[in-house]
Amino acid sequence: MTPGQAAAPQRAADALQRATGALSTAAMARMDQDMPWFRDLSAEDRSWVGVIVQAGIRGFVDWYREGDQPAPGGTEMVASVFGVAPRALAGVINLQQTVDLVRLSIEVVESNVDTLLEPSDAADVRAAVLRYAREVAFATAQVYARAAEQRGAWDARLEALVVDAVLRSEPDETLLSRASALGWAGRGEVAVVLGPVPADRSESTTFEEVRRSARSAGMDALCAVQGDRLVVVLGGVTDPRAAAETVTALFGDGPVVVGPVAADLGQAHVSARAALSALRAAPGWPQAPRPVRSTDLLPERALAGDGHARRHLIDEVYLPLLHARGTLIETISAYFEHGSSIEATARALFVHPNTVRYRLRQSAELTGFSATDARDAFTLEIALVLGRQSGRTL
Repeated sequence: MTPGQAAAPQRAADALQRATGALSTAAMARMDQDMPWFRDLSAEDRSWVGVIVQAGIRGFVDWYREGDQPAPGGTEMVASVFGVAPRALAGVINLQQTVDLVRLSIEVVESNVDTLLEPSDAADVRAAVLRYAREVAFATAQVYARAAEQRGAWDARLEALVVDAVLRSEPDETLLSRASALGWAGRGEVAVVLGPVPADRSESTTFEEVRRSARSAGMDALCAVQGDRLVVVLGGVTDPRAAAETVTALFGDGPVVVGPVAADLGQAHVSARAALSALRAAPGWPQAPRPVRSTDLLPERALAGDGHARRHLIDEVYLPLLHARGTLIETISAYFEHGSSIEATARALFVHPNTVRYRLRQSAELTGFSATDARDAFTLEIALVLGRQSGRTL
């Protein structure tokens, strides 16, 4: 290399360094003219963008002055170009806008090469600018990828805290604000869905698919994994079973249960408590539908020792039958004692078979459970046993 060739990078670098301020000003003017989003930034954020542009130009000049050195990349590039600006700026300007900013700044430098440099230096500088610009683009993507990764990790921890508070029946004044930070709209009633964790998908993939399915059905969703259990809190629910059906396929093999609807996220622990009890009791009904409502598992829950299920069967099934006009509870008891035979029940009660049929229809309307259906009959029998054991009449 001749002395003249060796001096060329230094001569071009000196010229570029002298023009750094002018190039930065030209780039900012182009941004203000061509980028509407830049005009909408606050004065402070615009000034930080200007600092980044200047840092990028100075970084290029310093690198070019060294000559034949590999372009800085990764952490070094991030520190030299973006380290001058606050981390919060990544939340103000998105990745596409930053790429546009870098592209425009390079165009400004390229468009001024001929006026700033001697013709013999211009071609080499243009090639160097393109090489450096590629590294800046990689560094830009790295900044935003790292910010997204940190934000995603924080969101996951926050979401786990919210779901855990629901399951532990520990709602407080921070619950809704934390959920809102995760995008929870707080619209309509809430239901909790529980089931096995899928074995063929990662946790993050499962959560994304659950949220996508919920959004397509007009609902919010919060997700967490606790041991081998996937927990989904759905908002904007009208029918709990229909809501659960939208995400059931995303659970692993095994029973999927949904609790009753709660008024809002602050009351979602009621739905969670019923769903947890139902999931523990679900093996007692192998033929249960998927998903199954927690109320459909009341007899299994009562047999497993769930006090809430026992009280529900007594208050909502046994006592209404006991207090009903006529002899509904005697008719149902006789019906079960005589093998669910209407004719045998009628003979035992000295009434017409149609009277038995009428009373059974009345009891079904009153309790929601029909003695002529095998599953409902099981629930009614458990309710009668629990009611008699309680000794309650009121």
